[in-house]
Amino acid sequence: MGAERPSLAEAGLTSKDAGAGKGAGLKKIVAASMVGTVVEWYEFFLYATAATLVFGKYFFPSTGNELDGVIQAFLTYAVGFVARPLGGIVFGQIGDKLGRKPTLQLTIVIVGVSTFLMGCLPGFADMGYLAPALLVALRFIQGFALGGEWGGAVLLVAEHSPNNSRAFWSSWPQAAVPVGNLLATLVLFIMSTVLSSADFLGWGWRVAFWLSAVIVFVGYYIRTHVTEAPIFLEAKAQVEKEQAVSYGVGEVLKKYPRGILQAMGLRFAENIMYYLVVSFSIVYLKSVHKYDTSSLLLALLIAHVVHFVVIPQVGRLADAWGRKPVYLAGAVTGAAWPFFAFPMFDTLNPVVIVLAVTIGLCLHAFMYAGQPAIMSELFPTRMRYSGVSLGSQVTSIFAGSLAPLLATQWLKDTGSWLPTAVYLLLACAVTAVVVLTLRETRGAALEDIDDADARRHGLPAGKGAEA
Repeated sequence: MGAERPSLAEAGLTSKDAGAGKGAGLKKIVAASMVGTVVEWYEFFLYATAATLVFGKYFFPSTGNELDGVIQAFLTYAVGFVARPLGGIVFGQIGDKLGRKPTLQLTIVIVGVSTFLMGCLPGFADMGYLAPALLVALRFIQGFALGGEWGGAVLLVAEHSPNNSRAFWSSWPQAAVPVGNLLATLVLFIMSTVLSSADFLGWGWRVAFWLSAVIVFVGYYIRTHVTEAPIFLEAKAQVEKEQAVSYGVGEVLKKYPRGILQAMGLRFAENIMYYLVVSFSIVYLKSVHKYDTSSLLLALLIAHVVHFVVIPQVGRLADAWGRKPVYLAGAVTGAAWPFFAFPMFDTLNPVVIVLAVTIGLCLHAFMYAGQPAIMSELFPTRMRYSGVSLGSQVTSIFAGSLAPLLATQWLKDTGSWLPTAVYLLLACAVTAVVVLTLRETRGAALEDIDDADARRHGLPAGKGAEA
């Protein structure tokens, strides 16, 4: 079998390091992960909202059909999703070799710079097709960095968390996503309310992009004060000590293809549903019913607040009831959402519209909250960053990136929301089948997962934690 894995001392750890994931130390790590994630997703979702409200008119020539501009803007939006798997591969490799912390510091800077520069771009009227070309380039860079962000943020928490509450603690970075979206929506809501439509389209939207520079500094600073999880440092020392021990993208593709496919299947319906709720809902209400922009943004604000509150509570359920039943409940109920949500939109009642969007995000939380714990438990530490990033980000190419684009095209072609509802129904069916193939891992120890990996592949076995 070979030599045992390095002890904590051999890995350069102390008893203080071993206890870093407990009490105040864990809360500090959760806060650092959340703040950075808020920054990253503020910028990513800012683009999604701006693509719906602004970019179609500002960066593309008019065709006489408002939906044509929206579709073109969503195509540039999809570029970020295409870049995310590439970022997941590159940063997953870096994260498994060098650590979660330095990788997360790098990604937050890249996303911040690219987003700030988006706010400086002139429009189609000033530069012609060079304007959307530059927008696409910056969007690609933004998506590339974000592809490495999510995996590192959730693993930083998951690898520090107690076995019996991993889903709860690792759901907090997930809860940071609606906070980032909330901030983006709030800034755009304020600007669209206090400015005229001409001023908002001309320069008001830029302010939200420029503000990213401020919050990036905050997020970067906080991330300099976190520590790596002892289990990762031990695995890193093992890779350095034992030449036979491999890590990263190539190894996870070779040894855990089933885990990657399961991670992709878990993300499929969840990713599609989220972007239908937060992006296509705006398109539908705006294009079909000419619903007021400020009212739309206010509805999203309320829904994001509820989403933030619900996600950690669903994480608790995943620890108490198990990963599979909670996730399956999200897939089944998510399939039903469009069939009652779009009729609710058609009422044009502001309260009913808010309720439809909020219910959608609450049902989404049943799939979203437990993802970090489930995916962390699919892979051993030596290749966890690569496995989680690759499995989650590849899905975004044919799920989240296409969802609003396809739904908008179907709306243009048929004038109906029904094709979109069937689309989500089929996606949820795929995810439900994948959930049924999972092994229930509630309460699993990551050390046991590493030891099972060692036995399976003839690698050095672990000693367990030492004082």
